[in-house]
Amino acid sequence: MKRQCGMAVITAILVVALAASAAAFMAWQQQLWVRQVQNLNEQAQARAVAVAALQWARSILAQDARDGSVDHAGEPWAAALAPLPVEGGELSGRIGDQQGLFNLNSLVRGGRASAADLAAFGRLLAQLGLPAELAGALVDWIDPDSDTTYPGGAEDPQYLSLDPAYRAANRALTTVDGLARITGYDEAALARLRPFVTALPQPTPVNVNTAPAEVLAAMIPDLSLDQARALLESRASRHFRDLEEFRTRLPPTAGPVNDTLLGVGSRYFLVTGHARFGRVRSGFEALLERETTAWPRLVWQRNI
Repeated sequence: MKRQCGMAVITAILVVALAASAAAFMAWQQQLWVRQVQNLNEQAQARAVAVAALQWARSILAQDARDGSVDHAGEPWAAALAPLPVEGGELSGRIGDQQGLFNLNSLVRGGRASAADLAAFGRLLAQLGLPAELAGALVDWIDPDSDTTYPGGAEDPQYLSLDPAYRAANRALTTVDGLARITGYDEAALARLRPFVTALPQPTPVNVNTAPAEVLAAMIPDLSLDQARALLESRASRHFRDLEEFRTRLPPTAGPVNDTLLGVGSRYFLVTGHARFGRVRSGFEALLERETTAWPRLVWQRNI
């Protein structure tokens, strides 16, 4: 009898423990479900704010185009958006002029290598301590033919010998990240190049009002890096209204200005935005193309 009572007590304890465990599991599941719903709601809020930030950037750029055709760092679009409180979180962002950078796709114009752009890119590579052969490899990756450029070129036979094998793209780069598939462009080379290069859908001139010193020195023959930095100091107080004014402010030893390679206005801009809502953080990049005073067109967008 005592044994039966003992078993009953043990069984009751086990039942209570099992019920408590089930209740705890259900409570944990419910808490997890609530947390997931909160995260989804915060993600939706972050995406909505990102869309609003992109529309804000397009509006500013469209207005800037109506105000004039010269683009420089003193204009409203160039001021970064400091962290802005919004209901339940904050938003920050900035607009960057992509034509202040060297456009890698300018190396091939009309299906052929551009000698002037190749010379400029060669000077940029030299400044950054990178091998000149990288220029030839990039030309072969972009141009439509299968002829190997000397020096440093690489076409299908070289890429097909790799594991895994692939072919040369024979088309323009979409983003700078595409350099990683080209022979010679390792992580160290990409890290050196990233601050100074871009990949735009078509060949573009470099905006002398927003270009860093390294890019200016690359675009002008016989312009030293120190002279380019002096130009930036001058530009900070008074931007270049046209290329003629840019010419007059160059040192007398600088080489000729190529009107095809340089300009004072821009068409392509990179919008970067970051949003935070509760535990959720969201970021995006978007390339905008602005044509005259029209609403800027979205070229591509990605999460970061």
